[in-house]
Amino acid sequence: MAKLKTSFFCQNCGTQAAKWLGKCPSCGEWNTFVEEVVEKSDNSSSLYQVASSKRINAPIAIEEIDNTVQKRIITHDGELNRILGGGIVPGSVTLIGGEPGIGKSTLMLQTALGLTGGKVLYISGEESEQQLKMRAERIKPGKGNQCFVLTETATQNIFKQLEKVEPQLVIIDSIQTLYSAHIDSAAGSVSQIRECTAELIKFAKESGTPVFLVGHITKDGIIAGPKILEHMVDTVLQFEGDRHHIYRLLRCSKNRFGSTSELGIYEMQGSGLREVSNPSEILLSPRDEPLSGIAISVTIEGMRPLLIESQALVSPSNYGTAQRSATGFDLRRMNMLLAVLEKRCGFKLGANDVFLNITGGIKVEDPAIDLGVVAAIISSYQDMPIPPKVCFSAEVGLSGEIRAVNRIEQRISEAEKLGMEKIFVSKYNSKGLDRKRFSIEIETVSKVEEVFSSLFG
Repeated sequence: MAKLKTSFFCQNCGTQAAKWLGKCPSCGEWNTFVEEVVEKSDNSSSLYQVASSKRINAPIAIEEIDNTVQKRIITHDGELNRILGGGIVPGSVTLIGGEPGIGKSTLMLQTALGLTGGKVLYISGEESEQQLKMRAERIKPGKGNQCFVLTETATQNIFKQLEKVEPQLVIIDSIQTLYSAHIDSAAGSVSQIRECTAELIKFAKESGTPVFLVGHITKDGIIAGPKILEHMVDTVLQFEGDRHHIYRLLRCSKNRFGSTSELGIYEMQGSGLREVSNPSEILLSPRDEPLSGIAISVTIEGMRPLLIESQALVSPSNYGTAQRSATGFDLRRMNMLLAVLEKRCGFKLGANDVFLNITGGIKVEDPAIDLGVVAAIISSYQDMPIPPKVCFSAEVGLSGEIRAVNRIEQRISEAEKLGMEKIFVSKYNSKGLDRKRFSIEIETVSKVEEVFSSLFG
């Protein structure tokens, strides 16, 4: 009997080492190295690998490759279709991660039950058939749906059933529960996750069947398992949100077939997840009277324009050092904007606490909300409310100038559609802007001082 070959793997990031280490040199975590067997057994092999090994690949000239556009699979979920770039690409592998209880299984089961015109195989290693049936009863399945459920964790048995069912879509919930017989380590280990994912990718590429993988995340919010897992798959989705609130955000961090800046918003209900077609309405807080420190900005996530609300609170500091806090906005960028207000505009904010919040629980990186953030801070500092039908869309430079932003006409159209009466944009965006198309008042400014003069006199 041949001697087993073992190695040590970090269970947090997947780094391999020849001996046990107390601290991982890659991710810096302590006591995460576990010894695993890396030599494959001779007597056990993957059913799919044996079948696919008979195929011999040969080089082909790039001019001879058929580049016919593949027809995507369109689901009933418009948000998911848009984030994936227009539907599910045949043969693609998509990894979706999120916190426990956030709704990953509900989203995947809802997608499986809503797909018509083909078979869907939902493979669960965490829930029983009865539990999946109870969850499915809350979701209204589409007419003509053919969703099959398999509770299995061994990849050899899974590939046998895939040959029998021949599904149009495969969903694995979750990849950390799968077990391959020719890796002698526990399910969920780095070796098992890497091996099972490689087998499923090989199956997806050769059969043309798209595969969805549900993945667990670590306490740091990253997908558990080796980092190479995200490099192996075609698309990586992150399902975010607070379990104590009803709204969920679906972000795309990697997509070989579309944009990576798309954002999908869902509302968690008793009957499943509902698509939010107009997220601007939920991101704006209803209020009966004007309040200071509130400004509305127009941002763009992917191809979708959104109106978001920036809330600022400026108050005298009771301690030696002023506090700075930002939720949903980059704290370093907020400090930069505060420095611009002090240096260029003469507002003495150094002895004041400044708190900033982006409503709706989303994180915004678009520089077009700079002017809205600045306006909210000054509104709170002066304790003077901004008119409720006024919004902003411009970037603020270090010298206090108002810089232009992209896709300004799309931003103005969204503000007009939601009832805004006035929008502040950069003077440098006015070139080529057809004002006759819009009924909203467009005020172009070049300096921060011009905005304050127009708002507060």
